[in-house]
Amino acid sequence: MREIAVVAFAQSDHRRSTDDTSEVETLMPVLHEVLEQTGLRTSDIGFTCSGSSDYLAGRAFSFTLALDGVGAWPPICESHVEMDGAWALYEAWTKLLTGEADTALVYSYGKSSPGSVRDVLTRQLDPYYLAPLWPDSVALAALQARALIDAGLTDEPALARVAAGARSAAETNPHAQLRGPVPHGDHLVEPLRTGDCPPIGDGAAAVVLAAGERARRLCARPAWIRGIDHRIEAHALGVRDLTDCPSARLAAEKAGAFERPVDTAELHAPFTSQEVILRRALRLGDDVTVNPSGGALAANPVMATGLIRIGEAAARIHRGRSDRALAHATSGPCLQQNLVAVLEGDAR
Repeated sequence: MREIAVVAFAQSDHRRSTDDTSEVETLMPVLHEVLEQTGLRTSDIGFTCSGSSDYLAGRAFSFTLALDGVGAWPPICESHVEMDGAWALYEAWTKLLTGEADTALVYSYGKSSPGSVRDVLTRQLDPYYLAPLWPDSVALAALQARALIDAGLTDEPALARVAAGARSAAETNPHAQLRGPVPHGDHLVEPLRTGDCPPIGDGAAAVVLAAGERARRLCARPAWIRGIDHRIEAHALGVRDLTDCPSARLAAEKAGAFERPVDTAELHAPFTSQEVILRRALRLGDDVTVNPSGGALAANPVMATGLIRIGEAAARIHRGRSDRALAHATSGPCLQQNLVAVLEGDAR
């Protein structure tokens, strides 16, 4: 199978609000930076794929406006997924495997600040039984956290330690929205406190993929995608065991994550309780560095957070801080959809 690698990664500074900039204005510096890392021009890119959500943007076909930042003339080979950018990366990886392109630009962005993201995400629920009740994303995560606590798999002090660890790790991440000591706060929806939940904010990210020897020419130490897979849970929450995530475990198995140990894991866990679930599902021991960037608890630009997890894992390989890393992305309520990628650097 053709070798594909992440050769560059860039992201914006994630902020609570970007009222002064549009999605395109947020995205353009990121695109310029990721291309500058490789020396490529837009015309050198064989395939472009983006991930975003029109529901968040509040207008139809909003992703077409982002093409102003990419440059769509002369005509380019372009695609879009109404998902987190991690799934756009999956499509780009598939495209490069066919041999129809040697390079790909993948980007995503999210602007959650203009409205209530908690209410917007309710629209993805079952339209007949759940959505009319308006259980928002935090309420559903709290239901999951309560199931986890009742099963004896965690408790509130343990969740507080997860939050503190994430924000502490984010102190070295210049792009993070929350860093250092953050008050754990009062209950937002019991048993979740404000510190157990992700910040609401805006941001963008981009990666460049390249195949074979092209990757080695563009990057001193490419992050090779040794395996990638995505799976989905049942849509109905009532038929799922919310204390487990078998789809993430199966995706990891199919991606080859369990064949050899990983030293780093970037988990897309917007809530502290979800990190507990993912650590168990993905069999991550205490010897694995989890979310050295701070993860989604430090910055959560919806529709870009999963792509950032892949980019952060790849960046550690580029810098020689990791040899084999796992990156995870999720979408939907209570870890409904899960993608896992395994990245490796060349032997040193």
